[in-house]
Amino acid sequence: MRIDVLGAVRALGDDGSPVDLGGPRHREVLARLVAAEGRMVTTDTLVGDLWTDPPARAVGALRTFVAALRRALEPGRPPRTPPRVIVTEGPGYALRLPREDVDVHRFEDALDRTRRAPGAVTDLSAALAAWRGTAYADVPDSAWAQRERTRLEELRLTAVELRARVLLDAGEGGDLVAELGAHVAEHPWREPAWGLLARALHRAGRQADALATLRRARAMLVDQLGLAPGAELQRLEAEILTGAGTAWPASGARFGPRTTVDLARTLALAGGDALVHSRRDRLTAIQAAERTGDLVLTARIIGAYDVPAIWSRADDLEQSRAVVAAAERTLTSLGPGSPPDLRARLLATVAVESRSGDLTAAERERARRAADEAEALARGVGDPALLVFALNGVFLQSFSRPGLAAVRDRTGAEILDVATRHDLPAFAVLGRLVRLQSASATGDLDTAAAHAAAAEQLAATAESPLVAVLTAWFRARATAARGTEPGGPAPATAAAQYRAAEDALRTAGMPGLHRGLFPLALLGLRLLHGRAAPTDPHLDWGPYRPWTQPHVSLAQGKREEARAALAAAPEPPRDHLQEAMWCLTAHAAVRLGERGIAAAAAESLRDAAGEHAGAASGMLTLGPVARYLAEAAACAGTR
Repeated sequence: MRIDVLGAVRALGDDGSPVDLGGPRHREVLARLVAAEGRMVTTDTLVGDLWTDPPARAVGALRTFVAALRRALEPGRPPRTPPRVIVTEGPGYALRLPREDVDVHRFEDALDRTRRAPGAVTDLSAALAAWRGTAYADVPDSAWAQRERTRLEELRLTAVELRARVLLDAGEGGDLVAELGAHVAEHPWREPAWGLLARALHRAGRQADALATLRRARAMLVDQLGLAPGAELQRLEAEILTGAGTAWPASGARFGPRTTVDLARTLALAGGDALVHSRRDRLTAIQAAERTGDLVLTARIIGAYDVPAIWSRADDLEQSRAVVAAAERTLTSLGPGSPPDLRARLLATVAVESRSGDLTAAERERARRAADEAEALARGVGDPALLVFALNGVFLQSFSRPGLAAVRDRTGAEILDVATRHDLPAFAVLGRLVRLQSASATGDLDTAAAHAAAAEQLAATAESPLVAVLTAWFRARATAARGTEPGGPAPATAAAQYRAAEDALRTAGMPGLHRGLFPLALLGLRLLHGRAAPTDPHLDWGPYRPWTQPHVSLAQGKREEARAALAAAPEPPRDHLQEAMWCLTAHAAVRLGERGIAAAAAESLRDAAGEHAGAASGMLTLGPVARYLAEAAACAGTR
C-alpha cells in the first residue's frame, strides 16, 4: 500500500493500481492523518478540521468515513480482526504505515538526509520528481490544510536549492540553468536562488550571463526591497570577475547555525506551527555547530535560544533531552575554567530544558544544581538578559514540593523587575505570568487578573500571541472559582469558557501543556460542585490519568477498580499540578476508606494548606487545598 499527497490525495495498491478512497471527505480524513505523521489525532480535532460548523451527527459521520477507508486500504482483512493501517488509539485515530510508503514522508526524510549527508542527493532528486502538483491539492482550504501546504511548499523550495547547491559543490550542475531560471522567475525574493543560478551559468561557461544575473538580483533587491545584496552574492560576483574558483562550502542547512538559531528564537514566540518548527530548527543548528568541532561556537548556539518557558512539562521530551545532553557534553569539554557567561548560558539551558514534571529524582537534583550555579554565575557577570534566563531555570526547578507559590512569586517579581528595567519584553511577560500563577495558587484572583491584563499589554510588544491563550484559561479558572460563591456564575458558564480556551490551546504548539488539561479542568469544576467525575471515554487524560482514574471508576460505580487504580498511582510528579494530584489522591482515599494513602496525602499537602489545588497552573482549580487536607486528616485520624 502506498499513499501520495504531493498533488491530489491518492492511494495505490501493492500492484500499483489505484484504490477507490471514496468521496472528498474520505480523502480529507486520510490526508489529515497523513499530516499527523503517525501521531494520534483526536476525534474532536478531526471533526473540527472537517467542518467549520460541525453537524449534530459529525462524530458518527467521521466513524463512517474511517470505516470506509479501512475497507478500501485493507480489502483482504478478515472480519473482526483489528485494522493495521488506520488504527484506533486513545480518543482518536492514527495512520500506521512505514514512512517510505507515504510520498510526503519520503520527501521529508530525503531532505533531512541530504542536509546531513550531501551524498544522499540522489534520493532527494527522486523525492522532488515525485511531486505531482500542490500538496493536498484536492483537499478543501481548511486551516490545517493551508498550514501544511505552506509548510511543504517552503520545504520544496528549500529542497530545490539544496539539491542545486550540493550538485554545484560537487563540480556538477551545468545542466541546472533552465531549472534554476524557472525557480528564480517564480520566486524572485529568494536571494540564495539567484546565487545558485549564477553559479550554474558560470559552470556552463556563460560568465557574462552569470554576472548579468547577479546584477539583476542586485537591482531587484535594492529597487524593490531597499536591501543590499548579501555577502555571499557579493563574494560570488567578485570571484566570477577575477576568475577565481566559485565553489561555496557545502552546507546541509539553508542557513548557518547562528542565523538558524536566531530565526528559531524569533519564531518560538509566535506559537502554533512556528513554535514547533522553531524547536526543530534549534536542534538542527546545535547539531550543525557540534559538527564544526568549535566548542565556543557550539556553546553560544546552545545558549542563544533563551526563549522564556512557563510550563514544567516539555512539549517535545525527546528533543529537550537531546538539547540537555548537548549542553552537558559542551560543558564537560569546555571544563570548569570556561568563560562564566558561556558556562552560565549552558547551565541555564540545562535547567530550562530539564522540565521538572518529566524528571527522575536524580535528574531533578542535577537540574536544580545547574539552575543554582547558572544564577550565581549570571549575577557575577552582570548581564540582565543572562540573569533573567537563569532565573527562568530557577523558576522551573522550584516545584520540589507542594506549597511553594510564595517562593515562585519572588522569582517572578525579580524577572519582571530586571526585564522591565532593561527592556526585555519577552521576559517581562514571563515575570507577569509567573506572578499570575502564584497569585492564582493563593486564591488572590484580583491580583492574578491584574497580572493577566498587564501580560496581555506586554504581549503586543513581545509579539507573543500565546499569552492570550494562557490568560483565557486563567479567566475560565476564575469563573469556576467564583461559581462557588452565592450568586456566582453557573458551572455551565465556566465549562463553556474552559472549552473555548481548550480550542485555542489545541493549535498553540504546546502539547506538554495541552495534554490532559481540559478533562482535568472539567473534573475540578465538578469537584467544586460536589459532582462525580466526567466519564466520557473520548477524554484524553494525558499524563494525569493515574490520579484521575480512581475518580472516573468511582463515577462508573466500579469501587474495586477505583481501589486498584488508587493503589497503583505513583507519587505525583514535581510539576505545576502536583498539589492537584495530591488532592485527587486524598479525595479518592477518603471515599474508599484508604487511611494509609489518606495519611500520606495529608502529610504531603500540609505546607500547601493556604493554596488552591491545581491553581499554581493559573489555568484551573479543584478548590482550596485546605478542604482536601482536612478530609484526608480526618480519614487518617491525624487531626
